[in-house]
Amino acid sequence: MNIDDVKNICVVGAGNMGHQISLHCAIKGFNTVCTDISEDQLKKAESFVDSYLPGRVKKGKMTEDEAKAARSRIRFTSDLKDAAKDSDYVIEAAIEVLALKRKVFADLDKIAPPHAILATNSSAIVSSRIADVTNRKDKVLNLHFFNPALVMKLVEVVQGPHVSDETTKISMDLCRRLDKVSVHVKKEVKGFLLNRILLRIFEEAEWMLEMDVASVEDIDKACVFGAGHPMGPFTLMDLTGLDLAYTMGLESFRETGDPAQLPKPHLVEHFVKGEFGQKTGKGWYDYTKK
Repeated sequence: MNIDDVKNICVVGAGNMGHQISLHCAIKGFNTVCTDISEDQLKKAESFVDSYLPGRVKKGKMTEDEAKAARSRIRFTSDLKDAAKDSDYVIEAAIEVLALKRKVFADLDKIAPPHAILATNSSAIVSSRIADVTNRKDKVLNLHFFNPALVMKLVEVVQGPHVSDETTKISMDLCRRLDKVSVHVKKEVKGFLLNRILLRIFEEAEWMLEMDVASVEDIDKACVFGAGHPMGPFTLMDLTGLDLAYTMGLESFRETGDPAQLPKPHLVEHFVKGEFGQKTGKGWYDYTKK
């Protein structure tokens, strides 16, 4: 199998990452099916597609014919079997809970054709913790897109010890076909490449907030105007979702048993209030005033 054999892509999960990955694949010429157990989430995803493509035409970023062609290549369904049965490449973008991902991959292994590669977009759970529920461990890997997937160029291709060179090459080639910049992460390490670096920044930023060393705003300003970052750590967490940060903290604690991995009190407070960042209007910052 090589990249030319990849025609049909299935994306599992229609949330913030899933629907954008799906649309990007369709724009770049792949027949794409996006699936989710939530009908409401699927409706939101389809509505986004139906507003995004005309918007690109209006801005002169796409022709009307290109937008129509992209729209014809993407569809949405709550039926996992319907979504994955003809897939050549599957990208799972469900929530960061190991038990759920293992269930999804066990189901996908029974549904997807034997040649299909099964990738997880997880930024925290390595594929070796998932691959054993399938009969194709050499075809299970992390393909980690960054948020927002329609904009961010970087994709991490993580080759665990069970992943074949062929699977890795096809995945790297897929990134190029998607006009992404891929990096080959040769070992499974916590946080992979970029997030491992960012995690240290997030930890220090949250520690300084908890210790009342500085405010959210001033910590972000220091990173932007001193370190030259495009946005501060708290702004970035608001963009990716505080619910994601909270869930990842719990998963890390479950894995290590280290209480230091638990979500920090200020993050827990926002999570309990349902303040997940930009998508809910409030997080570390209040977006309802803009």
